[in-house]
Amino acid sequence: MRNLTKILAVATLMMVAGFAYGQGPKFGHIDLQALIQIMPERATAEQTYNKQVKDLEDQLGTMQKELEDKYKDYAQKRDSLSDIVRSAKETEIQDLQQRIQNFQIIAQQQLQQKNAEILKPIFDKAKNTIADVAKEKGLIYVFDISGELGTVLYKSNESLDLLPLVKQKLGIQ
Repeated sequence: MRNLTKILAVATLMMVAGFAYGQGPKFGHIDLQALIQIMPERATAEQTYNKQVKDLEDQLGTMQKELEDKYKDYAQKRDSLSDIVRSAKETEIQDLQQRIQNFQIIAQQQLQQKNAEILKPIFDKAKNTIADVAKEKGLIYVFDISGELGTVLYKSNESLDLLPLVKQKLGIQ
């Protein structure tokens, strides 16, 4: 009886293993960055981002011009100014330099936030479409092979490249 139980257990395991092997792993891969680059929404997002960059650069240019003008004025009159006025002008120039530095830091943070904000819907659309295609194809995993973190050391021909299928679903040529 024990031998029969062992034989049935081994036979069952072999059948399950054979069935699982017959199914094969259902893995797919996609270069998410390549997909994002060809999505039409990216161009619009890039234009929005570039406008924001230009606006901030223009503001910074105005502030730097103001600093340059104040410094030129100070340099020309420095020897004729009283100590109190000279000190006040130096403090004013230093304050303006500090404001410019603060502006640059805040502008960089705003640009990063704006970039994330305008790209989020694009990434969400791409990921949702990838999920739809993966479900349609019965995949259990899809790997992003773009970038350093997505580096794949081995990719068999069994892995399905989803980029053409996702492009088709999104209507991208």
